[in-house]
Amino acid sequence: MIRKAFIMSIKQGCELEYEKRHNPIWPELEATLLEHGVRSYSIFLHPDKRYLFAYAEIENEGLWNAIPSTDVCQKWWQWMSEIMETNPDMSPKTVNCEEVFHMRHPQVKG
Repeated sequence: MIRKAFIMSIKQGCELEYEKRHNPIWPELEATLLEHGVRSYSIFLHPDKRYLFAYAEIENEGLWNAIPSTDVCQKWWQWMSEIMETNPDMSPKTVNCEEVFHMRHPQVKG
């Protein structure tokens, strides 16, 4: 399993709306993520800075990198651009994080 982590940010005052838009997430987006090898995906909010820390476990870099070209991802980005800091193509502005430590219990697989 490949672990990915990155940071995004939301616009001031949009914290509750961001959470609302993810609960529940669009079924077609969830299906696309699963079809592209995403096995776990969590997003955490830093309440003071409005940073979003995202963590995903994926099966394959190629499948992960193909997600942005899907219609549902493009539609999601467009919708989320109202409340997030984005690039000109509406993708969220992200900073990739490098893993510097990982601990896994020996009896846990993955």
